[in-house]
Amino acid sequence: MSNQKKVWYENAESKLDPGLVEHLRDIQKVNLKSTNSNEIPIILYLKKNCQQDKKDDLLKICNKDSPNKLSKGLPSINGLKGHLTPDKIKQIKDHEAVERIFYDRIVTSFLDIASEQIGAIQVREQLGLTGKGIAIAVIDTGVHPHDDLVQPSNRIIAFHDFINGKEDPYDDNGHGTHCAGNAAGNGSLSNGKYTGPASEASIIGLKVLDKQGEGRLSTIIESLEWCMEHKEEHRIRIISLSLGAPAYESFRDDPLCLAAQVAWHQGIVVCAAAGNNGPDQTTISTPAIDPFIITVGSTDDQNTLDRADDRIADYSSRGPTIDSFVKPDIYAPGTNIVSLLAPGSSIESELPEMIRDEKYIELSGTSMATPICAGVIALMLEANPDLSPNDVKSILKATAHPILDDIWGYIDAERAVEMAKNHRLHSSTEVVQEG
Repeated sequence: MSNQKKVWYENAESKLDPGLVEHLRDIQKVNLKSTNSNEIPIILYLKKNCQQDKKDDLLKICNKDSPNKLSKGLPSINGLKGHLTPDKIKQIKDHEAVERIFYDRIVTSFLDIASEQIGAIQVREQLGLTGKGIAIAVIDTGVHPHDDLVQPSNRIIAFHDFINGKEDPYDDNGHGTHCAGNAAGNGSLSNGKYTGPASEASIIGLKVLDKQGEGRLSTIIESLEWCMEHKEEHRIRIISLSLGAPAYESFRDDPLCLAAQVAWHQGIVVCAAAGNNGPDQTTISTPAIDPFIITVGSTDDQNTLDRADDRIADYSSRGPTIDSFVKPDIYAPGTNIVSLLAPGSSIESELPEMIRDEKYIELSGTSMATPICAGVIALMLEANPDLSPNDVKSILKATAHPILDDIWGYIDAERAVEMAKNHRLHSSTEVVQEG
């Protein structure tokens, strides 16, 4: 029987998330001489009802020694973000103000004839709904002012750059622009050929991923908080997240899930891509593991309008989640989707063979399915602005076609919008009087 003692971080798993323990273990494996001086990006949960003096003491301990830095607040999860060395993490893990410490790991974009196929064109032609007046926040790599978003009028109503601090809309990767078009492109440069479901919806571009399509959990959380802070100003009704990271533990503890939940409970419909790690089971990413928000899987429509030959795309992540919940909630087209091209972007240079008609590009992934779902939701909210996020989710699932080999079905824009129009909230004040 081995008497070898565990290293400190393996004895502190109740204070450190599995991702951080794994990262510390990886650092040790490579035998870096300066292991204890390496900065690690972290997210720290403060204890509930943490007194200000204890928080101040924690900040003083963390910020007195370079290169440690802990200062940026994440109020939606009662947390802080920063960079700490392993030695500093060891020192403060049992501090009175500290609930838990997470590795601020990398989040990536999920890239691996949709509108007519799901019935969105019919909604526009028969009901006159286009998503007008509904704002969709696309949290991604940014958004390029493509003609399909800014002509005949500019529908990019706000832009915030969490990566480089630029003020004007841009997209050096291209993923976010494609996603914005999937939701709300109007086909201006293709004579209406390539359009999203909500061709008059407003777009808010939030750049949280860099040129390589990577970012940190904490940056995504900051963007969710930005949406909540500016919800009324920009009338934000929908958040589209075509990104994610591996899920290490329950949604109850996951920082990205917790922030997404807060946005949901504040009345914003949150859609998240399931991930591209299928067909294996239990591959749903965070924040898509969260049971409250809408998790979107991807189908392959075989490039036909006939839904009978559609199937779940092999790459689309499958449930159950780490908490054993059924996911995804809904499926939408995500394979070989033609949408907006951001000129000069990484995707343009890496995938020249996928460029279509010079101004568009064909991509596949749950990244594409998610904003298509967001576009359908914009139509539903235009039809009935009083719908709550829970109403939207229930209607999407109730009207989906059960033609796929999974628990939930395939999105149907016509049926969803029709039910949204006819939906009436029952007053909670109604009581039955007994005679």
